[in-house]
Amino acid sequence: MSLPADCSIRQALQAIDKGALGMALLVDPDSNIFQGLITDGDIRRALIQGFGLESHVKEITRPIAKTASEGMSFEQITTMFTDPVRVVPVLDKAGVVIDLAIFDRRINLPVAEPCFNENELLYVSDCVITGWVSSAGKYVTRFESMFAEYCSTKYAITTSNGTTALHLALLALGIGPGDEVIVPSLTFISTANAVTYTGAKPIFVDSEEQSWTIDPTGIESAITSKTRAIIPVHIYGHPADMGKIMDIAHRKHLYVIEDAAEAHGAYYHDQMVGGIGDIGIFSFYGNKIITTGEGGMITTNDPSIAEKVRILRDHGMTAERRYWHPVLGYNYRLTNIQAALGVAQMEKIASILKNKKQIAKKYTEMLQEISGLTIQNTATWADPVYWLFSIQIDPTLFGYSRDELIQYLKEKGIETRPLFPPVHTQPIYNTGQHLTIAEKLSTQGLSLPSSPNLKEDDIIRITQEIRKLNKT
Repeated sequence: MSLPADCSIRQALQAIDKGALGMALLVDPDSNIFQGLITDGDIRRALIQGFGLESHVKEITRPIAKTASEGMSFEQITTMFTDPVRVVPVLDKAGVVIDLAIFDRRINLPVAEPCFNENELLYVSDCVITGWVSSAGKYVTRFESMFAEYCSTKYAITTSNGTTALHLALLALGIGPGDEVIVPSLTFISTANAVTYTGAKPIFVDSEEQSWTIDPTGIESAITSKTRAIIPVHIYGHPADMGKIMDIAHRKHLYVIEDAAEAHGAYYHDQMVGGIGDIGIFSFYGNKIITTGEGGMITTNDPSIAEKVRILRDHGMTAERRYWHPVLGYNYRLTNIQAALGVAQMEKIASILKNKKQIAKKYTEMLQEISGLTIQNTATWADPVYWLFSIQIDPTLFGYSRDELIQYLKEKGIETRPLFPPVHTQPIYNTGQHLTIAEKLSTQGLSLPSSPNLKEDDIIRITQEIRKLNKT
């Protein structure tokens, strides 16, 4: 809605009331050149200061309006938005308004975001009101109980994050200096770092080309007399081939720690991940399927492992005698406030996973048959949870590189994320290995927006932009 710059406050109020943006454009009545904005907030302040309804809006002191120029990129325009600035007029060379850039929470589509509602606030408020805000409290035990039941394991033990869960799992198995632990190279670096924290050595193995998970054949060939454990990662929510991995572990007398940080609720055949190996670990970082902000969980069916984890997590203190520390321990505990978030998240994990599967299905429908684009394949043994919906771009067939697609989508307000760099190429490890699949996926793979809050229109927008660039 536009008005002459010399209109009255009454006219401005009437115009704002008819619109839905809480503002009106002020223009020169003869040339239509933009003169500024008037908002309902500007008018409220003016009336409080003593202006009348017949006063002219040009008499009101107002902030200088931010404007964009015709031809500016989407990314440039979005940088103009702030808490008070929700509308940016787009002007042509003559200064006439030709469009409005309107802030919308969904104007930028993030790769991931938490899914909260009233129960998160209710339970956290309960912690604050009652004073139970540290690592003791009813929500910690309730969260552990809910998660153990969900994973069909006897025990679930909260930790401060997924990395500390991995560290505790390794320590509980007695892994330390001189030992080797087999890990996939295509994973977030914490998988390898947790091994290094113990003084053991991570041994890197390539991925399977279809599922992107650790290659069991590579595991077999990487085993030495020093090997103590295998850490399969259920990458991007897709389970590793646990049948083959457990068979290798049993034959070679090795422990298996499932890194299920990204795979809450995923199944290998009819078994949920986290309860197949000796130990499972999960992460509740802000971008995970459910979140406690930061947080982690260890799952196991072994009572002796559970007991060791609890002692190590709490400064090495025994349960029988307070402030008595027979072993070196750590402060890796989750707070009651964080656990309160976890309880609320567990109450709706089924709906979150349902949304994620629907999102993956829609993406798959929309991205089929695009030349040079490959979707992470679902193996016959897997029921994945699509933590992040990820694709692979072959530049020779797609026409553009993965990085060019990332930049193009960024300019359209669509966040993406490259797949993890192979850990064996990271400066602190850099083994000199040539792991073909992991390296290829790292240079060609990216994850698309995968929030459970994503709408069908959002997916259509994303996939249409990919098709525009591809032009096939």
